[in-house]
Amino acid sequence: MADTQRPSFLLAGGAVEERGDLKEIIQKKSGKVAVASPWEWDPAASIASARHEFGEHGGVNMSIEASATFSFMDSETMRRMFTGELGPDRDFFIYSRSFNPTVLNLGRLMAALEGTEAAYCTASGMAAISSVLMQLCGSGGHIVASSALYGGSHALLSHFLPKACNITTTMVDIGDVSAVKNAIVEGKTKVLYFEAISNPTLTVANIPELSRVANEKGVKVVVDNTFAPMVLSPARLGADVVVHSITKFISGAADIIAGAVCGPAWFVNSMMDMHHGTLMLLGPTMNPKLAFELCERMQHLGLRMKEHGARALAFAGRLKKLGLRVIYPGLEDHPQHQLLKSMANKEYGYGGLLCVDMETEEKANRFMNILQNDAHFGFIAVSLGYYETLMSCSGSTTSSELSSEEQRLAGISPGLVRISVGYVGTLEQRWSQLEKAVCHLKEHGLLLKN
Repeated sequence: MADTQRPSFLLAGGAVEERGDLKEIIQKKSGKVAVASPWEWDPAASIASARHEFGEHGGVNMSIEASATFSFMDSETMRRMFTGELGPDRDFFIYSRSFNPTVLNLGRLMAALEGTEAAYCTASGMAAISSVLMQLCGSGGHIVASSALYGGSHALLSHFLPKACNITTTMVDIGDVSAVKNAIVEGKTKVLYFEAISNPTLTVANIPELSRVANEKGVKVVVDNTFAPMVLSPARLGADVVVHSITKFISGAADIIAGAVCGPAWFVNSMMDMHHGTLMLLGPTMNPKLAFELCERMQHLGLRMKEHGARALAFAGRLKKLGLRVIYPGLEDHPQHQLLKSMANKEYGYGGLLCVDMETEEKANRFMNILQNDAHFGFIAVSLGYYETLMSCSGSTTSSELSSEEQRLAGISPGLVRISVGYVGTLEQRWSQLEKAVCHLKEHGLLLKN
C-alpha cells in the first residue's frame, strides 16, 4: 500500500474515545510511571462498543467475504486504489492478501480488546511476532528480550533472526529492570520484547516500569499477551505493540491457528506498505472464513476467561494444600502476585494456567499419565486455552528449543508441568478427578514436599 494511503483501522461507535488518551493513563512523575487503575476500563465493554457488522441480507451475523480479489466499477477506481487515494477505510478492496473485509472486522475487535487504535490479524501467532520484530528492526538492529519465552519465540530471536536478518538479541531476566536498562544499546536497540505472563514459568512482567525504561531510551516495547487476554491490557500500561497467538484462549476450541498485531494505526499501516511492509510482503494472510468464526467467539471471551481463571485459582490453592509445588500468579505467595493484582483488569482473575513442579521429567510424565489415563482429568497435549484441560512437560516439549542451560536461566525445571485449566464439567467434578491423581501419587511416594 502506498505511503499516501492511510486506511482507517479506528473503531467505530466511540470505542477509541472510550479507550482514553494514553497520556492520561501513563504519567511520568519523579521518574516513575503512575498507572491509572485498570479497573476503570473493561475490555468486554470495549469490544461491545466496536462496530457491529451485519450480514449482506440483514443477518445478525456478518457475511463472509471469501473472495481473493475484488472487482471495480471502472479502471480509474482501480488506478486510484493503487496510488493510495482509495482504500479499506472507504470500503474499497483490491486483494485479500492486503485487506479483506471479514479479516478487517476481526482486527477491529482485537483492537477493541487491547485498547489500541488498530490491529491486523495473521495466519499464526509466530507470523505476528516475526512480522513485528522485522518491521521494527532492520539489518544490524538489536533486540533486548526476556530469557523466559515460548520456545518458538526464543528460537526466532536466538537463531533465525541473526542468521537471516542480521538482527541480534540480548536475553535478560525481565524481572531485573537494571539488567534490562544495561542491555539496551543506545542507537542500536530497537525493541524490548517480553511476555506479559511468561511461558511456561508464569513470571509476571512489570509492564509500566519496563515501558518507562524503554521509552526513555527510544526503544519500542512489544508484549506477547497470549497468556492473559482480558486479564491484562499491555498497551494501556505503556506497551507500544501487543501480539497474540489467537490460537489459544481467544479461539478457545483448539481448532484454529491465528495471530494478531495490535498497536498504533501508524505502525499497523506501515506494516502494510507496498514497498517496506512485512505484513504486505511476507503475506501471513488470515483466511476470512476463520476470521468469521473468531469474530463470533470474541463476544464470549470475557466469560470464558473468568471461568478459566476461577478454576485455575481454586485448583492451585487446593493442590498447594495437598503438598504439591504449585506456581500460579493468583496465589499470594507468587513473587509477582501483588504486581499482577495492581495491573489486572477487574473481575477477570489471574489467568487460566498453573504449573506443578514435579522436579524430574520422569515424575512429570508419570503425573500426567495418571491425570489423563487414570483420573480422566484433561489431555496430554501442547497448546492452551482449550475448554478441556491440557497439560505438558514444558522442558521436553514447548520449551525444547532452549538448551539445558537456557532452561535453567529461564527457571524451567525438568519436571515442570504446565496445566491449561479447562472449564467443562463442574468445578467439584473436576477437582475430584485431580484429587484422585494426587492420592495416587502419595500412595507411590511420588509427591514432592512443598
